[in-house]
Amino acid sequence: MLRRTAILLGLFFLFPISAVVADDGQKCVLRYKLTEGEEIRYQVEHLANTKTRLDKANIESSVRTVSTKVWRVKDVNEAGEMTFEHLIETVEMSQKNGDSEELLWNSESGQPAPAAFSAVAEQLGKTIATIRINDQGQERERLDDKGTKTDLGMGGITIPLPETPVKIGGQWAVPRQIRVRTEDGEVKLIKVRELYTLEKLSAGVATISVRSEPLTPIGTPKIKSQVVQQLSNGSVRFDVDAGRTLSRQLDWDETVVGFEGADSMMEYRARLTEQMLSSQPSTRTAARP
Repeated sequence: MLRRTAILLGLFFLFPISAVVADDGQKCVLRYKLTEGEEIRYQVEHLANTKTRLDKANIESSVRTVSTKVWRVKDVNEAGEMTFEHLIETVEMSQKNGDSEELLWNSESGQPAPAAFSAVAEQLGKTIATIRINDQGQERERLDDKGTKTDLGMGGITIPLPETPVKIGGQWAVPRQIRVRTEDGEVKLIKVRELYTLEKLSAGVATISVRSEPLTPIGTPKIKSQVVQQLSNGSVRFDVDAGRTLSRQLDWDETVVGFEGADSMMEYRARLTEQMLSSQPSTRTAARP
């Protein structure tokens, strides 16, 4: 499960945002703003290293994924709701577990994918999901969903944006829940909020920070070991005038001791970075629903 989660973590990321500076010049109205027929591409790199000690045995694993993601905007209706297709064009992957041989695969090499990467390979070039959102990023409908709803500590593929203008230093929070299993095998819900802060607006580029904050006491190391990969700190930079995310970075740096006995330990170090490659009209005809 840990390996699969790490592989898929890099496959989902923040959607472009538009911000309009209010008349007083001190606040921003944050809204999604996309154009019908547009295609937006990003390069996403995810690096993760995990060290686990169980029964006095140390196991190290690492994963690296570099992918090109595409959003094809199919429709923008009169209410400002946007429908887009989410797909993956290319991917380069590596994975190593313990002393086993490192697995390597590049989708552009023409070679078949190893079994560990087959689920990703089968989705390349295909629509993973068709999603309709409003201008605040709230999901209205999801069609043809073939992907895994992996949580990056960001709550989903889009960020629910604040309804009112936000000043520099202003914050807004988005609640969510994480499902964990206790020592007794019972399922427990951990309440978390994603706290966003508009840090600065300089030369037309806005910077937003995000921090995951558990609201439910974590309690035991076993529960913490299930939560840490879904909690993150990071920042987003986007072009205010063009309404496009320029880059994003998320970081994980956690150590859990005693999650499976007193001598057990898990260290998780990871980073997700995204960089916009292009934004241009689609060469395909945008199909209306």
